[in-house]
Amino acid sequence: MNRRDVLKGAAFGAVATAGTVAAPAIAKDRIEVNMVSTWPRDFPGLGTGAQRFAERVNVMSDGRIKINYFAAGERVKAFDVFDEVAAGNAQMYHGAEYYFKGKHPGFAYFTSVPFGLTYTEMNAWIRFGGGQELWDKLAGEFGLKGLMCGNTGVQMGGWFRKEIKSADDLKGLKMRIPGLGGDVMAKLGASPVSLPGGQIYENLVSGAIEATEWVGPWNDQIMKFYEAAKFYYYPGMHEPGAMLSLSMNKKWWDSLSKADQMLIEAASSMENDVMMAEYNAKNGAALATLLTEHGVQLRKFSEDTYDSFGEASEEVFADVVKHSDLAKEIHDSFVKARTEVGSWAKISDQAYVSERNRVLDL
Repeated sequence: MNRRDVLKGAAFGAVATAGTVAAPAIAKDRIEVNMVSTWPRDFPGLGTGAQRFAERVNVMSDGRIKINYFAAGERVKAFDVFDEVAAGNAQMYHGAEYYFKGKHPGFAYFTSVPFGLTYTEMNAWIRFGGGQELWDKLAGEFGLKGLMCGNTGVQMGGWFRKEIKSADDLKGLKMRIPGLGGDVMAKLGASPVSLPGGQIYENLVSGAIEATEWVGPWNDQIMKFYEAAKFYYYPGMHEPGAMLSLSMNKKWWDSLSKADQMLIEAASSMENDVMMAEYNAKNGAALATLLTEHGVQLRKFSEDTYDSFGEASEEVFADVVKHSDLAKEIHDSFVKARTEVGSWAKISDQAYVSERNRVLDL
């Protein structure tokens, strides 16, 4: 055999052997996951976003990690997903953490709170302002681990059967509004009601509630709230950047390899971005349809009414921080982020958009 061929063969063998030894270990075991949700099946944005995340993990893992998705009511009721996952009966849920403020008021901050953070501000707080660490600390007390997995942006103030000219018009009003926003309304004399999305329309039509907030024009048009209430108010003080969560059983999460954890986190982070883009893309056209085809009357809350929201929200926050040291720690971190990130947004995004829209008369 030619000496050169022998050396070439030996070298190839060495490279192949080295390549085999150096290759990273890849988990081969199939992982099947049950995921419960607070949303109706195929509900645009919220439900389809959760389903999209589940399918994305299936594809990214080449089918090795299979997520079985259950919409609200298919396995457990919408508001029972927290206990289902904490108990280990399912591995993950997709929902809004403020639904579970009864467990601990700190959970509200990881969806949205009155006069809170916008989408970009929330991302900054969670990723670089200590938000994720505090979320881990809070969720860990209940055996959970949470990740950002969607956002609906600045929400509308809500649908009302009558005009709201001042805070006095809120007294005695039965309104579907969850989270700390509902607590603000209660401070102003309203009667807040927490209902899952699938039950809002029937309660509004029947008169069981007299007003409701949900999300924004795209979702609200689909829900046909305009059939029962014509006054559509903005801007919503209660949810300026409603972040949705992927929350998982912590023992299950800790059992995963670092590679699988990163895969799930990457899919969740992608949905956080994609969902916000979808809402931004569709809200404008939906609002035009509501106004031109359904007789909806767009109204802006008066400054006096908004001032009342602000005063009431401070009372609510004062109650929250009294709950526990962790509640105060979360609130203080949130305020710090709102001040620092918000002050930059004021002279960057907000200033630019204001001037652009003025010049272009948008």
